[in-house]
Amino acid sequence: MKTTGDLQPLSYGLWGILATPFMAPHYELDKESLTRLVHHFESLGAQGVVALGVFGEGSALNSQEQEEVIKTVCSSTNKMKIIVGISERSTSPAIEQSKRALESAGKKLSGLMVQVNSPNSATLVEHLTKIYEATNVGIVLQDYPVVSGIKISTAQILETLSQCPFIIAVKSENPPTAQIIEELTSKTKVPVVGGLGGVGLIDELHAGAAGAMTGFSYPEGLIEAIEAFSENGFEGARQAFSKWLPLANFEAQPGIALAIRKRIYKERGIFRESLVRPPSPQMPKNLEPLMYKHLKIVENYVMQSQGGN
Repeated sequence: MKTTGDLQPLSYGLWGILATPFMAPHYELDKESLTRLVHHFESLGAQGVVALGVFGEGSALNSQEQEEVIKTVCSSTNKMKIIVGISERSTSPAIEQSKRALESAGKKLSGLMVQVNSPNSATLVEHLTKIYEATNVGIVLQDYPVVSGIKISTAQILETLSQCPFIIAVKSENPPTAQIIEELTSKTKVPVVGGLGGVGLIDELHAGAAGAMTGFSYPEGLIEAIEAFSENGFEGARQAFSKWLPLANFEAQPGIALAIRKRIYKERGIFRESLVRPPSPQMPKNLEPLMYKHLKIVENYVMQSQGGN
């Protein structure tokens, strides 16, 4: 299948992970809310967005819903690049999912985010190569052992990169992320980006990360930190992100992080609903008072940055 996939390395900046909004009572896709989220990332100056990532609940959607998400995202922006997450880790299903993503996105597809599926580089290289040969689309290699269950060494990732010139970036989400990102960036020119809600962002930037590929209920903070690092290095990024970090830490609670993010998107008027598909849990009601405390402080920052100071 002939494509025009963009094999240029991932550009420096923010690549926003898109959450997938649903509507009550049957968890149908909310395309209007998804469009608002894409527009929000675009208005902030994000380099691109990622649809159907882990926090996009890609694995909880059927093939028709995945297609609808991709088409909605593609129709919502002409400025940002679009990457689609592949949730399948076995080669044949991953190829099928990748082909469907390409058919849905067409020329707007800039990359496929594919998870590490083996700790052995030879197995991983074969997997990635078959996906690339089936699509001719650049691949973002995602190392996220909490989800994949695969623990791969830095040496094996570097060996994979040496044999897969079609890899346009590595998304490193294997703590300690700053250590691993530094080990990778010191030995490869392939861009490496962090994730995990941006909690380790300033350390990852210092380690050589090419920005971030993650979501956060206030991506304004991620943009501010990345731009501050470009202008004033570690100290600038640390000062810029320090006011956002308490909320990022609150949001990044294991098991309920996506539910919290969606709830805050709802509070911000971006999403109509904050539903997370079962069996994932909704945000606990007893955390609401604390959430509002965080939001009150952060909203003051946002108002000041918009000229209220």
